[in-house]
Amino acid sequence: MRVSGNPAVAASGEEIGPDGVRQPGGEVHAWLPGQNQTVCGLALSRTRLRRFPHVRFDYSGTDVLTEADAVGWICPRCLAATAGRRGKEKHGWVRNSPRP
Repeated sequence: MRVSGNPAVAASGEEIGPDGVRQPGGEVHAWLPGQNQTVCGLALSRTRLRRFPHVRFDYSGTDVLTEADAVGWICPRCLAATAGRRGKEKHGWVRNSPRP
């Protein structure tokens, strides 16, 4: 499934940041606001994932998580479904060197 729209975060836990805003923690998944499941197909109600519509799912496969991070695990299926949506790639495919 290819994601269209701006995915937000659904997580198994939360923490309050230094500015007093809820931040995701624990297991993190991509979620499209208005839907009742994550991008990888988990039902939000059955898995008891908390929604964070104010936090964009802006993770990549090269992100390194340490013990100091509140996020403990990023869903690889959600990463795959949202790949290509960050940086230059989100504007679609562009041919840089056309054939003569």
